[in-house]
Amino acid sequence: MKKLLTGNQAFSQGVKLARVRVITAFPITPQTSVVEELAKMCAAGTLQAKFIRVESEHSSMACTAAASMTGVRTFTATSSHGLAYMHEMLHWASGSRLPIVMVNVSRAIGAPWSIWFDQSDSLSQRDTGWLQIYCATNQECLDTVIHAYRLAETILLPVMIVSDGFILSHTVEPVELPTQQDVDAFLRPYVAKYKLDPKDPHVFNILAGPEDFMGMRRISQEDMEGAVTVLKETDTEFQKTFGRSYGLLEAYGLEDAETVMIGLGATCETAKDVVDDLRQKGMKVGLLRVRLFRPFPAEEIKQVLYGTKRVAVIDRAVSIGAGGILSQEIKQALFNTEYMPEVFSFITGLGGVDVTPELLNRIFLQTMEASENPTKGFWMEASS
Repeated sequence: MKKLLTGNQAFSQGVKLARVRVITAFPITPQTSVVEELAKMCAAGTLQAKFIRVESEHSSMACTAAASMTGVRTFTATSSHGLAYMHEMLHWASGSRLPIVMVNVSRAIGAPWSIWFDQSDSLSQRDTGWLQIYCATNQECLDTVIHAYRLAETILLPVMIVSDGFILSHTVEPVELPTQQDVDAFLRPYVAKYKLDPKDPHVFNILAGPEDFMGMRRISQEDMEGAVTVLKETDTEFQKTFGRSYGLLEAYGLEDAETVMIGLGATCETAKDVVDDLRQKGMKVGLLRVRLFRPFPAEEIKQVLYGTKRVAVIDRAVSIGAGGILSQEIKQALFNTEYMPEVFSFITGLGGVDVTPELLNRIFLQTMEASENPTKGFWMEASS
């Protein structure tokens, strides 16, 4: 069955289909309607979950983590400064190996205040030990919630699903709703190996000595890296069940591309039209959408970009003093490879600046002309 849903409504439908049992909620634009939809479902009895209203985002993640320790499937959602306020608890959730799924509807981080979209909030949390998956369509928003629980509960690490604030969250698209039977077949009930239970006592988060602490971090790193294989395997199963597949990366027009644009999220949907237009003019261009940002799929990116001459990275977040965040990851992935293309960072779209087809077209053309530029970094404002 297809319905017209906003991205936020699609997330809520995914949570319902996943049979989540505890939801914590604190409102923040543009995420608020995710938990509003879930509150309506709980009130109507169509979702059998405990809906907990908390006093802050820090409390939201603390509450979600505590509920997860009891062995139930949990969910929360946030944006921007709310995610930043959670920062301490994000580390506790991942360090405790809790399979929480959280949606972050991205929005710029102040100051100055902004309610509009860029990716500075989620990318600033890239070192907290959470998997990060970036969606490009509302269908992907719904599907990724279901897939994320399967992934999180397999490797016992939390998953952050990221969407573009207002671009996806408040825009309506046709979305195929899976049947509950199919979701139940793909996402079996969660049975926690370790949980808080008076009949079988366990302790979470005790003090660890240096050797134990380092060993636990090493295991988390190994399991995070192993998530790449798990995602590939479960994506194959997802396709068999639902007829849709997403993978780690989305390649578009890369067969003979000499110049490739790389980005995260819904901006890449706009870039597809630009690729089509430039290819009709005889230019060998293509697009690579990075869907899985943590763990970063470096080996897969190397393989896909082999033979490419130039790469234009769309950076919708900047690490002040270091440059575009996505381009840093791309350069590190390609460093010291047998054939490394030139990598150009285009910092744009900050604070909600429109990334239009015209702007992306200019970026493609500038990349093809910029091979001699030693800086390989550009700030692209809408009027530039």
